[in-house]
Amino acid sequence: MIVWVNGAFGSGKTTLVDELQRCRPAALVYDPEQIGYVLRDIVEVPTGNFQDLRLWRRQVISMAVGLLEEYERPILVPMTLVDPQYVAEIFGALEEAEVAVHHFFLKVPSEALARRIDARTVAPNDPERDEAARQWCKAQIEQCVAAVDTLPTDTIFLDGERPCRELADEVLSRVTVSR
Repeated sequence: MIVWVNGAFGSGKTTLVDELQRCRPAALVYDPEQIGYVLRDIVEVPTGNFQDLRLWRRQVISMAVGLLEEYERPILVPMTLVDPQYVAEIFGALEEAEVAVHHFFLKVPSEALARRIDARTVAPNDPERDEAARQWCKAQIEQCVAAVDTLPTDTIFLDGERPCRELADEVLSRVTVSR
């Protein structure tokens, strides 16, 4: 089983997944962004978004299925995934592999997302890179907020401004994540 925590950059995906893992330490945390970083070191990403690479999407699926097969533990995935084609491709392939995916989306107002992103530090020793990362994340806000209307019908929407512990309790009440 996969618990996919989706939402805009700055919505609290990683924080929520960290809390879920604290509550259910047997669960594995799988961040597909890491696959993107590896690919970006190997090949050019013409659009600047590694999700546009078909290979990224294929590897995301392969790794998720492999982790489940090899370790037989729940997987917690903190990943923004809002392009309707990519959502359908990844979730469709996981369904074909008979993987149960519980998809949660953290809804946070645009202004709050921008404030959260501005408060982040990605590269503390590289101010230019740090600012570029913040600007890229902020440029994605509109697309992420608009995606709410295009996500699968079984997506569970959560108020991302609620306390993390409350959100984790709600997720856990909706899915069975083994201890």
